[in-house]
Amino acid sequence: MAFPWQNLFYVLAAACNREEHTMNEHEHFMQIALEQAEDALAHGEFPVGSVIVHEGRVVASGQRRHTLEQKESVNEIDHAEVLALRSLLARETAVDPSELVVYATMEPCLMCFSTLILNGIRRIVYAYEDVMGGGTNLPLAQLNPLYAKMEVTVIPHVMRQQSLGLFQRFFANPENQYWKDSLLANYTLNQ
Repeated sequence: MAFPWQNLFYVLAAACNREEHTMNEHEHFMQIALEQAEDALAHGEFPVGSVIVHEGRVVASGQRRHTLEQKESVNEIDHAEVLALRSLLARETAVDPSELVVYATMEPCLMCFSTLILNGIRRIVYAYEDVMGGGTNLPLAQLNPLYAKMEVTVIPHVMRQQSLGLFQRFFANPENQYWKDSLLANYTLNQ
């Protein structure tokens, strides 16, 4: 004879197993984004990496570019998420954007977050919070109709410590001038 609480146990156990599987999946893809960020850092760039995943496989990737230039000429468009999205769109692959998941080693800024959601992406996973320019806390429901009905899932802090280490290395290097002495740099170095 089965007791009602046994059914509840099986439902909870299945839910925990799915959550664990999902977290392992998130860590797997975040590791790939971290490799992109590590490569960016090795080239002196701000260590942000991003991958776009569809049905369990990476379909595009990108890493931050053009932060090496002097402050007056830094390109603030070539963010990792935008470059990954451009790479995906250039392939003209027919994919339902609501099935995509974007992984980024830093919380997407307002520009990247808006670009992703306007392109139909509704799931974003990031590692390290951007206390200075993060855009994922944008109150979509309070905005104009285009945004107000969007439902976006954001999962923060997946492999946060590994990403934090990259940003600490970047900001600790006196040769790197990008966002030097900023709120983000100070927040990062004081951890």
